[in-house]
Amino acid sequence: MLKHRLIHPAISDVLARAGHHAVVLIADGNYPASTKKGVNAQVVCLNLMPGCVTVAQVLAAVLSAVPVDAVNTMGIPPDDPYARSGEPPVWAEFRGVLQAAGSSVPLAPILKWDFYRAVECPDHVLTIQTGDQALWANVLLTIGCRTA
Repeated sequence: MLKHRLIHPAISDVLARAGHHAVVLIADGNYPASTKKGVNAQVVCLNLMPGCVTVAQVLAAVLSAVPVDAVNTMGIPPDDPYARSGEPPVWAEFRGVLQAAGSSVPLAPILKWDFYRAVECPDHVLTIQTGDQALWANVLLTIGCRTA
């Protein structure tokens, strides 16, 4: 019986095989998961209905199972209309999840088109598609090393 919070068999399988520097995308409901992915990536759909499950919920589960070296959000280009509103509210929620998990890794945005390129790398092993409707709620995790 697993002791961590992540119990999804397909997600656990990919994470168990992922090594240091592997990349995992937790995507919101608007992300083009079928086309914006790495050649080695598996897609797991958890988008049950709009708003369910959320990226923050999946982030908490994944952080309970694997160490992470980096946490990146999809950054808003300065010329995008959403940029006028400042930082998306969901990013504060992500920081709270990181803090609750005991992680000191900062949340770092990568501008939208660079984010897509980062996802399309060969190290991308998993996309978890959620039904999250929050704007700019995509999170890209870089798996860390397991230490003693």
